[in-house]
Amino acid sequence: MDTSSATEAREIGNRIIVAGIAAIVLILLIAAVMLFINLPDANAFNARVEQLFIANDSLTGNTEIKLLEILAQSGTAFSDTLSSYRFVIFVLLVFATALLIAAVAFLVMLIALTRRMSRIERKGIEVNSLLISRDQKSVYLNDFEFKLTEAAIETLSVLAEARMDDEVLSGAEIEGVISGRDASDCDEAAGATRIKRLRDTLGNQMVSELLVKNIARKGYMLAIDKDVIRMV
Repeated sequence: MDTSSATEAREIGNRIIVAGIAAIVLILLIAAVMLFINLPDANAFNARVEQLFIANDSLTGNTEIKLLEILAQSGTAFSDTLSSYRFVIFVLLVFATALLIAAVAFLVMLIALTRRMSRIERKGIEVNSLLISRDQKSVYLNDFEFKLTEAAIETLSVLAEARMDDEVLSGAEIEGVISGRDASDCDEAAGATRIKRLRDTLGNQMVSELLVKNIARKGYMLAIDKDVIRMV
């Protein structure tokens, strides 16, 4: 039932997106048609000059003829300019259409990514393998390599070992394991600082925040299946 509802919602969303893009193209097409219809006739000026020639055929002086020739040349220049304007307007409309479609596509991708991030935040990262290499100071998370500092690799190793034992460690316990002291002699803030540095070293905020879970009033743990953890 849930799968069917999700499929229907996806189909409705796709139809809305297609309809939105079609509406954008249609609006721009109507605007282009209206714009081209209302542009002045490129031959209107030439026609008016021709009427002047006909109405003033009695003008035979060199000055009058020269003036009429200038008007005719101006009409031709106006016609050429208007034709170039038509082309420029057409290119701008095509560009505007492409830009709006790209904006809609980007918005859809952003919404889809946001939903995916929300699902990940609710369910956690799906980790198929976590390989910790102390010698190389690296961690391989689903075949993605992260280079860590020595302190960060120690913190992650402690959390991994605790996860394999189904344990949740407080900040003081993490500091105690790494420093070799008793947890009662360690400060909770010291372990919290190590966790923060581990997250900073991982770099990717989403990965670091979801991989290392902070459980209120209990401590820290890796939010993954213990069977996928390997240490070398």
